[in-house]
Amino acid sequence: MTLFGLISFGKKAMPWTEKSVKDQREEFVMLARAGKSNISELSRRFGISRPTAYKWLQRYDAQTADRGLADRSSRPLSSPERSPQHIEQQVLALRAQQRAWGGRKIAKVLEREQAVKLAPSTVQSILKRNGCISEQASQAATPWHRFEHEAPNDLWQIDFKGHFPLVGGPRCHPLTVLDDHSRFNVALDALDRESRPGVQAGLTRAFQHYGLPWRINADNGPPWGSSVRPAGHRALTGLEVWLIRLGIDLSHSRPHHPQTNGKDERFHRTLKEELLAQHELLDLDDAQRTFDRWRHEYNHRRPHQALNFETPSQHYEGSKRPYPQTLPPIEYLTGDVVRKVDQDGWVSFKGRPFRVSRALHGNPIALRQVAAEDGVWVLYFCQTQIARIDWKKGPQ
Repeated sequence: MTLFGLISFGKKAMPWTEKSVKDQREEFVMLARAGKSNISELSRRFGISRPTAYKWLQRYDAQTADRGLADRSSRPLSSPERSPQHIEQQVLALRAQQRAWGGRKIAKVLEREQAVKLAPSTVQSILKRNGCISEQASQAATPWHRFEHEAPNDLWQIDFKGHFPLVGGPRCHPLTVLDDHSRFNVALDALDRESRPGVQAGLTRAFQHYGLPWRINADNGPPWGSSVRPAGHRALTGLEVWLIRLGIDLSHSRPHHPQTNGKDERFHRTLKEELLAQHELLDLDDAQRTFDRWRHEYNHRRPHQALNFETPSQHYEGSKRPYPQTLPPIEYLTGDVVRKVDQDGWVSFKGRPFRVSRALHGNPIALRQVAAEDGVWVLYFCQTQIARIDWKKGPQ
């Protein structure tokens, strides 16, 4: 059985998403219009026919995204003759929906959705005048400047948000996955535990929908694995083995340096402020439904300060590397010495047994001699180096 057949969902299988049709249409159009995506592949990922896909795109091109993809309405997009008092009510209404948003985010959304152009300082004054924001909160808002990777899907950041209680129990452990370049949230799953089966199932859904990234960065410890290993040796976990088979590198933050995954950490703060602090969630199903609604708002509507107050969806496009239905065969170079790992994680070479990783049991690994170093061999699993062996000293 391949590793694809080993996915278990723990106590309860969580549904992928329960998005509205409008949300799905918006996300499809966003991905289709970003980077000239392959419409056939994208239609397959969304489970729709090509004629349906082109119908959505034609409606989008004919009108604005909101009017083209939602139910038809005769309501005008803007009312330029509205009084200042009415505009103030619009500001307060949006603030009531998004209590963690400040003047700049509200001004951007009103301009984009209602054609109401206000200076952020004007919005801020309206909020202060109506007791919606304190002077202390204004002073606490500081800009964040972070390095970002050049293109979408170069790197995803993954982590668990701190768990919290549900009204009906058990505790919820939110799994979050963020694209480093765009801050686009590719996964937000309500899980009942922090274990490999839930992570692998959540990543599988994300891969099926958005394609494969080149690298995923995680912190240290289970279920990801750890960067704290003997020099030259990589003791793989089951999750890493699966990702390597998909051609994805799993890297790790330095111990005690969570800022390496800083964008996902910042996302956790936003999740707490805008959702968890304002909603009482009944159970995992209720949490997932609420996560799905908020995730769409975060990706497609909420302006992001680090993106010049554009949305993550304006900077994201799906990967051109589709998720494979079956794993490709493992192939090595001519001249490599190939050994199969036994159930306890051991192989034997030149009459000497040594352990690589129990997670690799049943898989072939390759030993490749280093031409410039006499007696030194490097062990590979697929494209990943996992160990070095110097026969004068033994495995390292």
